Amino acid sequence: MLQKIRFTDSLVLLLIALPGVLHFIIFKYIPIAGNIIAFQNFTLFTGFFNSKWVGLDHFIYMFQYPEFLIILRNSLKFGLYSIFFGFPAPLILALFLNEIRLVAFKRWVQTLLYLPHFLSWIIVGGIFLEILSLDGVFNAILKGMGIGPVSFLTEPRYFFGVVITGGIWKEVGWSMIIYLAALTGINPSLYEAANIDGAGRWRKMFSITIPCLMPAIVVLLLLRIGHLLDANVEQVLFFVNPLNKEVGEVFDTYIYRAGLLSGLYSYTTAIGIFKAAISVIMVVSLNQLSKKTTGESIY
Repeated sequence: MLQKIRFTDSLVLLLIALPGVLHFIIFKYIPIAGNIIAFQNFTLFTGFFNSKWVGLDHFIYMFQYPEFLIILRNSLKFGLYSIFFGFPAPLILALFLNEIRLVAFKRWVQTLLYLPHFLSWIIVGGIFLEILSLDGVFNAILKGMGIGPVSFLTEPRYFFGVVITGGIWKEVGWSMIIYLAALTGINPSLYEAANIDGAGRWRKMFSITIPCLMPAIVVLLLLRIGHLLDANVEQVLFFVNPLNKEVGEVFDTYIYRAGLLSGLYSYTTAIGIFKAAISVIMVVSLNQLSKKTTGESIY
């Protein structure tokens, strides 16, 4: 009877997990087989089985493409800036929000910070266009200070600042949820002992809270580094234009233009494999480094 109950419980758990497992199999693992077209001259009319094999021709062309290094540079800059400025933002916000003792005010702030995540990039981009346009609010403030107007939306030097700031504003509240969940798992007795020793809020934050969050920080950072060369296509496409394209063209926008708009499916698949290979190398290498230095890793 006990074995039957255990089998029934396991079956229920398996049924609960089944939709998620099917999602990964159908939308993550099966499409991996499609990477074969990177070694073919694939067209929609010839299909997988009748397309001509060309070996590494698309990879060779990718490295010989005159603007490849520019696109690689832009993608690296976008990824590094996103990690440097975007990764600490939800952590810092969660730490300070955790110090708020007024529960009603804390919940109101959390809700306010979550809301931008549910807005599309069309809405978010429209908000930033209105704020940063030549006759927008920000330039009105600068004019009042005797500065400007500044063309934030067309000058290349402002492109990354505008795009990354928009991304942080949109997603910082949602990313903060993970840290807030991790904060609830910290043993309250640690804070009680710190109070007895006379530790203040800053000391407790740096001596208890942050060390207890370190496993979550390391895992999330490694996962973020795995997407170093990735960019949100909608996010970048909304702000890129002919005047700032020299710094705004990244791998994802180039894949969109060359793959979906021009039909170069095999070539853009080769670019995708290149991105994936770089991501795997970086995650594995930094995971080993993290394991040796901090003792934390994702596997």
